Amino acid sequence: MSNNLSSGDYVGMSFWLISMALVAATAFFFIERDRVAGKWKTSLTVSGLVTLIAAVHYFYMRDVWASSGESPTEFRYIDWLLTVPLLMIEFYLILSAVAKVPAGVFWRLLIGSIAMLGFGYAGEAGWMDAKMAFIPSMAAWFYIIWEIFKGEASQINAGLANANVQKAYKTMTLLVTVGWSIYPLGYFFGYFMGTQDPVMLNVIYNVADFWNKIAFGVVIWAAAVADSE
Repeated sequence: MSNNLSSGDYVGMSFWLISMALVAATAFFFIERDRVAGKWKTSLTVSGLVTLIAAVHYFYMRDVWASSGESPTEFRYIDWLLTVPLLMIEFYLILSAVAKVPAGVFWRLLIGSIAMLGFGYAGEAGWMDAKMAFIPSMAAWFYIIWEIFKGEASQINAGLANANVQKAYKTMTLLVTVGWSIYPLGYFFGYFMGTQDPVMLNVIYNVADFWNKIAFGVVIWAAAVADSE
């Protein structure tokens, strides 16, 4: 099969459109980095790296889909393995910009995100039964949610006097809770409906990536700009 997208291939088109949006977001975050105070530069740099890494992988995923019609599972999980821990680290970074944060916060969020992705990949790659792998992957996600809502990170945020950081933190927790719920929905439609549905699976995953990766950066950018004025 050709690597060119076919007319009516809405999954392939979604890969292409999202890759362009991620490139644009990367340029925006790196340009805006010079506009904010020094304590926010690392957070904005990480936001730009997240969208840059995702954009590169989306170009490859588009080619896999266009040439084979199969889900680019390996490329997608490599992307997630690099970008999702970085998104989790953003919680640590925004708190560190205005307060002293124990390293344990960083490691708990990092380990939780890796466990979530590891079991998800094991299910999709056939290393484990897809339905069995879904359970520990969801448990790791719930652990992350608990950590950012009730754990040490949440307690540090509650004690801050910086309203901009508190607002950004609250919005980011909603993204992890509501925005990330799109991913298990895609997994469910892809593997729990009797037959695998790569079209529905990839459309849902693509929409989730577009929303969550760019939105995370925008939230941090807004807080950084407001706190730097």
